[in-house]
Parts: sequence; structure tokens; C-alpha cells
Amino acid sequence: MTDTTDLSRRHIRSYVLRQGRVSPAQQRACETLLPRFGIAYAAQPLDLEQAFGRRTPKILEIGFGMGDSTAAIAIAHPEYDYLALEVHTPGVGNLLKLIDTQQISNIRIMQHDAVEVLRDMIQANALDGVHIFFPDPWHKARHNKRRLIQGPFIAQLVAKLKPGGYIHVATDWQDYAEQVLAVLTAEPLLENTAPGYAPRPNYRPLTKFEQRGLRLGHEVWDMVFRRK
Repeated sequence: MTDTTDLSRRHIRSYVLRQGRVSPAQQRACETLLPRFGIAYAAQPLDLEQAFGRRTPKILEIGFGMGDSTAAIAIAHPEYDYLALEVHTPGVGNLLKLIDTQQISNIRIMQHDAVEVLRDMIQANALDGVHIFFPDPWHKARHNKRRLIQGPFIAQLVAKLKPGGYIHVATDWQDYAEQVLAVLTAEPLLENTAPGYAPRPNYRPLTKFEQRGLRLGHEVWDMVFRRK
């Protein structure tokens, strides 16, 4: 059995690398723009101020999908810098295209496993916030162990937050929302900003997928906790 209590050891991955189709434009963006807007994984501490070239609040996003929300948030909040993590090449290519066409300067991309980036590169008290929007729910019970939001992961994530920094998780799977709420509530260094689930903060835009789900009567649960 894999030991997930210590993230310094081999961990259960919360994703499967799918062989999704990469469009020619996405591939071209990866080849031409990733050297400029990407940060390569290395097992050594990352200087975020040097990576962005300025001293300003830093937000980590884990799993940005196709990057549309990431781009919209970064454009709306130029006073923040966003380190965006994603393992799937189509999404990386798409966000790079958005960065290029919309001239976004406050996003850097890492195409690597978030647990390893967090463990090896993000320094203690380095982050002002963390966004985890619609992580893979692994909805079959036998796959729940693959879910990203687990106690040991959150404990290490909290160590990277500055006091007052926040973790914002959103999911459209009720049982995952219940698990996330329980895990975040159990972390002694975190406090909930709401009595239970939080209203969607204005900075998180509605995705097309989410809008369609809401029209069909589906719910979305947001949770926003702050480090004490």
C-alpha cells in the first residue's frame, strides 16, 4: 500500500495523463511560449519574486484545466501574480495562447505534478492564496484515495501559506465537497471564512461548464479557509 501520510515519499497521483488531442496551435504555443512563461520543475526552492520579476502577492492555482478562468482572474487582478499548475498539454497550450493574445504578464505556468512542486519548490510562508477549482472528483468509491484534497496534502499546503493567506476550493460533486469541508475544518491552522460553504467569491468567474450545470439545476460548492 502506498503511504500518503508523508509527501516526501512516493504518492498516489490525483490524475491520469490522458492522450488528449493537442491542436497545432496549442503545440505551437507550448514550443514557442513555454520557454518564456513557463517554469521548469527542479527539486530546489523557487524564488517567486525572481520568477515574476516583482514583489507582489502570489497565488498558486492547482489544476487550471483549459485556463480560461485563470486568464480572466489574472486580467481582472493585475496586482497579483499567479503560478498556475497543470499536467495536461492541451490546457497548457490553451493558456499560453491566452497569455499571448491577451498580453497577460502576471501568469507563470508549470507543467508538473502539484504535490512534487509543493514539496520541492514552494517555500514556507511564500503564498498569499491557493485556488483549486473543480479538481478531479474520482467519484467511484474505490478511486476516492486518488482525490487531491487529503489531510496530509492540506497540512503541507498550509505550511506554504502566509498567515492570513487563503485556500479556495470549488467542486460540483457533493460528496467531494463534504470531504473537502471536513478536511479543511480538521486542519488546526485553518479557519473557515463562512459558516460551512461560502458564497462564490466575485473573483472566481463562472465557467461555461458550470453555467450549463447551474441551468440544469446542478450545484457548486465553494469553500474558502484562511490560515490563522
